[in-house]
Amino acid sequence: MKIYQSLQEAARQLEAVSESSSLDAEILLAYVLGKPRSYLRSHDQELLTSVQTQFFNDLIARRLQREPVSYLTGHKEFWSLDFVVNDSTLIPRPDTEILVDTALAMYPDKTQSIRVLDLGTGCGAIALALASERPQWKIFATDVNEKALDTARENARRLRLNNISFYCGSWYEALPCDEFDLIVSNPPYLSDEEWPQYSSGLQFEPRGALVSGKSGLEDLHHICESARKYIRGAGSIILEHGFQQGMQVREMLQAAGCSKVRTVLDLAGRERVAVGQFYTE
Repeated sequence: MKIYQSLQEAARQLEAVSESSSLDAEILLAYVLGKPRSYLRSHDQELLTSVQTQFFNDLIARRLQREPVSYLTGHKEFWSLDFVVNDSTLIPRPDTEILVDTALAMYPDKTQSIRVLDLGTGCGAIALALASERPQWKIFATDVNEKALDTARENARRLRLNNISFYCGSWYEALPCDEFDLIVSNPPYLSDEEWPQYSSGLQFEPRGALVSGKSGLEDLHHICESARKYIRGAGSIILEHGFQQGMQVREMLQAAGCSKVRTVLDLAGRERVAVGQFYTE
């Protein structure tokens, strides 16, 4: 089949599982060919080889089982950076860029050197996005999953970002020091009760990076409760949370000793990121 025919047929099949069936088909075929998506349009009459056709059909079959496109290609763009992802890491979402943007806006001086802690770094999306924008920052990133950290380290090498160190352990446990100016995190925030309604769309992503106990707030609570021990002076904390959890997370930050607590809305106008600054002694 020609490229345009293969794309049409694949998009038709994917309509059953994807709201972006044509885009999915284009991304997967471009991946098969090792070409940019623009190549598909300029060479739409080109015939696929039997090997290319088989590879493409295999990927479409996996996508029909709702496996995310990013896992099929092993890549996801975040903050205009190309990240390697796999089934040990969450796929970075556009809403998380709001957390990155909030941190950069709070510390606009690119010459300023601060110490930043990213808790539950996954593929390293938040930490490495910050590292790319603020080379003077010293960034520490932790994750309980060693395989996820290996992926984050690979991303740091690929992106040639050297102002970051990775540590394996649960939240704060693996840290070699305890003085930070800024803590950031996108922790699990779905509840056990919520999981069934989301699981069909998230079945290929690591459940442990998505679900946080009975209320969905357990990890957020732990991060807030312990943060004061690791923040120096009037440092700040920025947390992503569920769109219905804004009030609870603001209360957690206030109880932990934060002032100037506020919420940043996501792209849909929902509460998504909580910010707090700690009182000085």
